[in-house]
Amino acid sequence: MSQTAITAAPPAWRKWIAGNAIALYPVLVILALVIFFSVANPNFATFDNAMNIGRQSSVLLLVALAGTMVIMIGSIDLSVGSIVTLSGIVAALTIDAAGPVVAIAAGIGTGVAVGLINGVTLISLKVPSFLVTLGMLSILSGIANMICGGSSIMFMDLSLTDFVNSELIPGLPTIILVALLSAAALAFVAFKTVLGRYLFAIGGGEIVAANSGVPVNRYKVYAFMLSGALCGMAGVLLTAQVGAGTPAAGANMLLDSIAAIVMGGTALSGGIGGPQRTILGVLVIAILSNGMDVTEVSSFTQEIVKGLVIILAVASTIDRKKYPFIK
Repeated sequence: MSQTAITAAPPAWRKWIAGNAIALYPVLVILALVIFFSVANPNFATFDNAMNIGRQSSVLLLVALAGTMVIMIGSIDLSVGSIVTLSGIVAALTIDAAGPVVAIAAGIGTGVAVGLINGVTLISLKVPSFLVTLGMLSILSGIANMICGGSSIMFMDLSLTDFVNSELIPGLPTIILVALLSAAALAFVAFKTVLGRYLFAIGGGEIVAANSGVPVNRYKVYAFMLSGALCGMAGVLLTAQVGAGTPAAGANMLLDSIAAIVMGGTALSGGIGGPQRTILGVLVIAILSNGMDVTEVSSFTQEIVKGLVIILAVASTIDRKKYPFIK
């Protein structure tokens, strides 16, 4: 081999960085945020605050994972926050009469049912997922407020609340453990099962996937049902955590979950990313939100910052080859 060829070959570490740039991006952002907020306020870099970040982000992680499964196929679910709200209210209404196990099943079942409706509507009416789930967002919000009359629903059976707020493993809150186990299970589904491979294939190219024998419509419905199940679980956990079902429980979940998904590197165009990247994206959003709270940044400024984060994250992860025209 000539000296010129040897000189021209890029180092292995540079090739590795180039191939993993999108995955490394949120890691670098996390490190930068931790350093910045630690310098700005020493109370940020404490174990208690780290656990506080974990508790705050556990429900968001489940919702962001739910959205990830739908975005993987190139669709989007704007109803995730409303599913969290309705599922939490259903669980709150059920727990005193039937116990915590039935309440959990009722909350998750509500999410699955909504996901099924979203998916079937999408494939049967050929309506874009954006419009289907936008309409469902409004419908579910109305149903939730009708059920609870706009007020929080309290319950007497606090066994589920005590469990969620306990520590099965010393030093690790149960709600964090549940969220991490759910993320690990979903990562396994995404990369080690037929369901996951088909979802990636649909997002990578729906026509190609269909021509390859993938039952596209059926797996689109599965993606929305899985999303609904995770949102249902998130609603149950949130209700148990606060000790009540509230009509505004999932109000801020949609914006934060989309921000986390795109920040983690899952492309809105579909076929790229996955649950493992969403975990990093959730950490970015959780650390950013907590850091701004600790440093006493106003809530209005926080909204502006999160909006900018979404724009920058989408700009850095979107696959422009799939969009010859930007509308």
